[in-house]
Amino acid sequence: MTQTNPITDRRLAVRLGRPSLFDFRFPDSRSGLDQDEAWCEANIDGKWQRFRFHDYHDIYDVPGLYESLFYRRLRCNSPVRVAGLLKRVLQDAGQTPENLRALDLGAGNGMVGVAMHDIGVPSVVGMDIIPEARDATDRDRPWVYEDYHVVDLTDLSEKSEEQLRSFEANLLVSVAALGFGDVPDQAFLKALDLVETPAWLAFNIHEKFLDDADPTGFAALIRTLQKLGVLRIQALERYRHRLSYKGEPLHYIAIVATKELDVPDELFER
Repeated sequence: MTQTNPITDRRLAVRLGRPSLFDFRFPDSRSGLDQDEAWCEANIDGKWQRFRFHDYHDIYDVPGLYESLFYRRLRCNSPVRVAGLLKRVLQDAGQTPENLRALDLGAGNGMVGVAMHDIGVPSVVGMDIIPEARDATDRDRPWVYEDYHVVDLTDLSEKSEEQLRSFEANLLVSVAALGFGDVPDQAFLKALDLVETPAWLAFNIHEKFLDDADPTGFAALIRTLQKLGVLRIQALERYRHRLSYKGEPLHYIAIVATKELDVPDELFER
């Protein structure tokens, strides 16, 4: 195993009011790992433990590790950037966040919910497929979500769907959850179907997943939704999502759109 020198992060103070102290080690910069293959080692109670970046269930189990790794060491700022773009578009449209009720797709440990509250969205419901995400939110930010559902949107029970629809959300937000197979296209479609018509959307995606050569089909899905008149893109912004394990910038696209029509049934059958 080849590694760079350990990198120390001793400055993070999460909203709980206590510091989270971790040392990190990363793979050699020549290893050529893709974003969904990257990993780090964290010194926890004197022992080095390896965490793959996309193994969120393991990272969430360690209080403060997610924030320390992604927000302090790797400088992630996506929740703030996506929320900021949404706020600016709403202002241009003469609307205010105080009238929004948000569904947070891939809610994780509540960082996006915090960003929504910070711009004035009063009510947010979280959705994630892993129970560790809800547990981490209950532990670290129990005030963020009005409710939190652990669900698989590609296999949603009738009871869960009824509960989610009863929230009458008019905003769908998803930050750092789309792409890399974490949220399949059909799950995104179902989330879109769960919000009211009309509604707002605010999400981000790695820039390569909006390219014509995108192998996941997400770019084609967005184009189809636009062609059918379901989605209308209101704003796009390219920005630095965070640093890679090599210290290089990873660029994402923040998108704010409006849902103009209901999702056609035939899209769920593809």
